[in-house]
Formats: sequence, structure tokens, C-alpha cells
Amino acid sequence: MGVFEEIEKQTKAELKVYTTRQRFKKLVTVVEGLKASETDGVAKELKHKLACGGTAKKGFVILQGDHMVKVVDYLVKMGYPKEVIKTRRTE
Repeated sequence: MGVFEEIEKQTKAELKVYTTRQRFKKLVTVVEGLKASETDGVAKELKHKLACGGTAKKGFVILQGDHMVKVVDYLVKMGYPKEVIKTRRTE
């Protein structure tokens, strides 16, 4: 990871990580607030690390299952500051 990518992530706007229920009352974890250029890479990395399915659409990463705590940990390891990551649990 280059210095410029690290600086870009440090000046990042707020990221929201939350759980919600979608079709057939299945629980999903959503990451919101990523730039469009980052969405695909972050989704691929999180799906690999969490061994789950998911998708990346319009600045959202949607992961199957309740992975909120682990997602925050992995985002911090990817270089996003913990201060900009907000979490909330919805049922």
C-alpha cells in the first residue's frame, strides 16, 4: 500500500457499518460510504476474509450474515481510521 493511498484513507468521510434484514428475513451487514473506486476491492477482500457471499453496488458493500464486529476490525487493518467508522445494529 502506497503512502498516497494511506493518506487518502485517513482523510476519508464517515463510513457506516450496520446490519439489517433483507429478503426472506435474512440478516446482512452493510458497509456504506466508500468511494466507487474502492467498493469492489473492499468487497472482494471482506468476502474472502469472512468466507461469506456478498455484493458491491453504488458505494455499498452488502455481506451475507452478521459480521459487523469483524468488518470493523478488517477495515481498520485495511488502513481506515477507527474514528471514521460508525456502527449501529438494526433488526
